[in-house]
Amino acid sequence: MRKITAATFVSLDGVMQAPGGPEEDPASGFALGGWTFHYWDDVMGAAMGETFGKPFALLLGRKTYDIFAAHWPYQDDPIGEAFNAATKYVATHRPESLTWRNTQSLGPDIVATLRRLKQEDGPDLLIQGSSDLIQTLLANDLIDEIRLLIFPLVLGKGKRLFGGGAMPAAFRLASSQASTTGVIMVTYQRAGEIKVGSFAQEKPSDAELERRKNWK
Repeated sequence: MRKITAATFVSLDGVMQAPGGPEEDPASGFALGGWTFHYWDDVMGAAMGETFGKPFALLLGRKTYDIFAAHWPYQDDPIGEAFNAATKYVATHRPESLTWRNTQSLGPDIVATLRRLKQEDGPDLLIQGSSDLIQTLLANDLIDEIRLLIFPLVLGKGKRLFGGGAMPAAFRLASSQASTTGVIMVTYQRAGEIKVGSFAQEKPSDAELERRKNWK
């Protein structure tokens, strides 16, 4: 069985839009593209190398596919080689325009296709960017692992990792480390359902009972 991992750069306020440069994704007037540039160090490089050092297939939304297809085939480096060789599965309404080698459309029913792919043998599926596609996966409980690089800045607006449609889910911390520039790198793995409890007193006060009544 294959797992789906979402590997994402995020700000402290959860924005994941255009981490690589101003031209990457200026949608809705986003003017802070390239916000990761000044934080890179060897620790982050090693972490990224670990992510891309294992066999994987890429899972991409159409916008991220277009960004990657215009960049990685023209790069002579290990990541470019890995991306070019990997199978790319893309959520798109225009499958005939997928020209990057080893690329396949996810078809009209993305969720059904991903459920089928997860049951097959093969390398794990790695999401890069693809904020819209991630919302679909979160809403259908399809993400098994989340790898976050959390940057020490607040962007204020932009496309966010978690929208309002995510299915409630519990995760466990599998690993964590910090870069020399203050970036926190964490891996969370899916861990069953959310367990709730209460710190309320066994016999609440009259004031607390009144508050509950007023808040219903």
